Amino acid sequence: MNNQYDIRDISLAPSGHRKIQWVKHNMPLLSGLEEEFSTTKPFEGLRISLSVHLEAKTAYLCLVLAAGGAQMSVTGSNSLSTQDDVAAALADAGLAVFAYHGATDEEYMRHIEMCLEHKPHIIIDDGGDLVEMIHSKRPDLGESVLGGCEETTTGVIRLKAMEKDGVLKFPMVAVNDAKCKHLFDNRYGTGQSVWDSIMRNTNLIVASKTVVVVGYGWGSRGIAMRAAALGSKVIVTEIDPVKAIEARMDGYDVMKMDQAASYGDIFVSATGCKHTITVDHMLKMKDRAILANAGHFNVEIDMAGLEEAAVSKKETRNNIMGYTLSNGRTINVIGEGKLVNIAAADGHPAEIMDLSFAVQAMSAMYIRDNHSRLENKVIDVSSEIDDVIARRRLAAWDIEIDELTEDQKKYLSSWQL
Repeated sequence: MNNQYDIRDISLAPSGHRKIQWVKHNMPLLSGLEEEFSTTKPFEGLRISLSVHLEAKTAYLCLVLAAGGAQMSVTGSNSLSTQDDVAAALADAGLAVFAYHGATDEEYMRHIEMCLEHKPHIIIDDGGDLVEMIHSKRPDLGESVLGGCEETTTGVIRLKAMEKDGVLKFPMVAVNDAKCKHLFDNRYGTGQSVWDSIMRNTNLIVASKTVVVVGYGWGSRGIAMRAAALGSKVIVTEIDPVKAIEARMDGYDVMKMDQAASYGDIFVSATGCKHTITVDHMLKMKDRAILANAGHFNVEIDMAGLEEAAVSKKETRNNIMGYTLSNGRTINVIGEGKLVNIAAADGHPAEIMDLSFAVQAMSAMYIRDNHSRLENKVIDVSSEIDDVIARRRLAAWDIEIDELTEDQKKYLSSWQL
């Protein structure tokens, strides 16, 4: 195999190209940036390494950055979310690609390392695996890094822990925390794509069922909102008293997981924490309860504990494994407990990722322009980037909004009425 690639089959490329063209037509922000970048070449002479769920929308982001002059090395951020035809399409377009669907843990980490062998100037990460590899195993690969961007909540949590410990070697922009990312991607994107995955994989109705949503962050808000809209009764479990109040005032029952376990038909965890659903909880669940994880890593459901506790297991449907416990009840887990909306479906809608990836592209430019004055910390996305992206999204919808008059500006900046 050509040492520029580690993919399954380059002959799959035509199918991948079609997928990329489809999302391109539904991503006006990235399309606009591609047109600009093709002329201005903001990343000329720079190497960018990217680890994000490797499907069509991510592939289009890679092509937009390449149009801007970047030398791209690309891998996935979850072995089950990589689509082989999309990886082949990127390789066919001349990008260095190291990913294939179903990679073992060892193969996945090898792909992360191969992606970094290009000695990137800018990192685009989703979950923090590129950054973790540099800091824990290959510090030599981080010598050229000016900074990077992190896509998701889990990755930002890891980065903030590194900053707190004083080990972060370069600035990282918390793309996840941008308004144009978490308010829409985490809420509306997760809300829609999680239920798309659960419904297509189970072929069961959501109406009339009781759905237990673990956590009430922005992703969980979207999951609960869509579950209720589909006709389910929603229970929320939380550790944060303020978020618990929010969930109650949004109309949901709130209780401890020990109590909720016996009520739920479908359980969805989206917290960024480990073991939010344990074997003890599973032993209290109804027969044939359905479990799904919407957090980045497959640690929210205690899969190791379930594997050990199960009397037997069998695939009950494509992407669903049924585990029979000692009490005779079966627990159905979608997508191996990995990120359900991307490991067992196509991820967020194109229009949602258009916003998120526009933040990524502009944050990469921010690193390019400002790295020399940034500290080795987790950096907030500038309000100017959020504003530009929001206005471009409204323009794509042909929507105009009001502006403050000079008199109103004066009023809002004065303490005198």
